[in-house]
Amino acid sequence: QVQLVESGGGLVQPGGSLRLSCAASGSIFSIYAMGWYRQAPGKQRELVAVFTSAPNTNYDDSVKGRFTISRDNAKTTVYLQMNSLKPEDTAVYYCYLRTFKGVYWGQGTQVTVSS
Repeated sequence: QVQLVESGGGLVQPGGSLRLSCAASGSIFSIYAMGWYRQAPGKQRELVAVFTSAPNTNYDDSVKGRFTISRDNAKTTVYLQMNSLKPEDTAVYYCYLRTFKGVYWGQGTQVTVSS
């Protein structure tokens, strides 16, 4: 069983910063991709930033230059540093993990950008 535990969401003013963390545990083998998606009210879930096994790091165009994804040496914890936050970044942010056994999601953490 694989578990993804997220932390770091909250309320921040426009222009502020937040750092999200996601720790994976359990039977994890052959990670193909790990990163972050988000879902705003009334919208589909969308990719924010992800590491792939290519190896590549992919960002949505809307967050390039503002968000940075990183990971620990074991590659089982990923972080998302979010700077210059905008109201349109408001969403539930989900940790994402894809292995040879399937896709796993975290429970989600709310990020609200508002004055």
